[in-house]
Amino acid sequence: MGAQWKAKHKDIAANAKGKLFGKLVKDIMIAARSGADPAANARLRLVVEQARKVSMPKDTLDRAIKKGAGLTGEAVNYERVIYEGFAPHQVPVMVECLTDNVNRTAPEMRVLFRKGQLGTSGSVAWDFDHVGHIEAEPASPDADAELAAIEAGAQDFEPGDEEGTTRFITDPADVDLVSKALPEHGFTVLANQLAYRPKNPVNPANLSPEHLEEVEAFLAALDEHDDVQNLYAGLAG
Repeated sequence: MGAQWKAKHKDIAANAKGKLFGKLVKDIMIAARSGADPAANARLRLVVEQARKVSMPKDTLDRAIKKGAGLTGEAVNYERVIYEGFAPHQVPVMVECLTDNVNRTAPEMRVLFRKGQLGTSGSVAWDFDHVGHIEAEPASPDADAELAAIEAGAQDFEPGDEEGTTRFITDPADVDLVSKALPEHGFTVLANQLAYRPKNPVNPANLSPEHLEEVEAFLAALDEHDDVQNLYAGLAG
């Protein structure tokens, strides 16, 4: 779980890929605001590579780029909104939404937080570090993650979400700089983003099985919401 909560067994859900595509389409459209050519837009290039990795249809990918770049005549007005609060049993939560209608999203978040506690801005953020996350894989068998982190200017590193990958942790202002430097030190960047890492995560072992199940159910319900782009929970491990 750690910094970014991942729903368990998401791969067996019938609509899992559709939800993943929906989130990637939003990321693509926002990245494409800075230009429709991935070769000249590093952020767009990374998101496009993520989309191809999960076999997003080419038509869906092309439409998202054109719409985000304003080439279709349709306005794209997604707003990034952060909701803070607690899951059941005082597990801190940061919810990052991308929405085209805050007046719709806000009351829906309040409903989802009824089994927890929705806080005000800053009420939970103090218990998280705002960082850059860079997912990368070694370009050669002898690539050294520790050396690469030092040379590229990352603050730390840890195993990534996928087997064989490394997550480099940076200051938010340095994520692009480190992303550009890592290939020079033996790592291919797969994705990068700004993220939240809990300072004092709750140890799941300190929760009863019933309480942990309640926390998981709460987080899963949040993650199912179409406007939720990223979900960060203060759970260790």
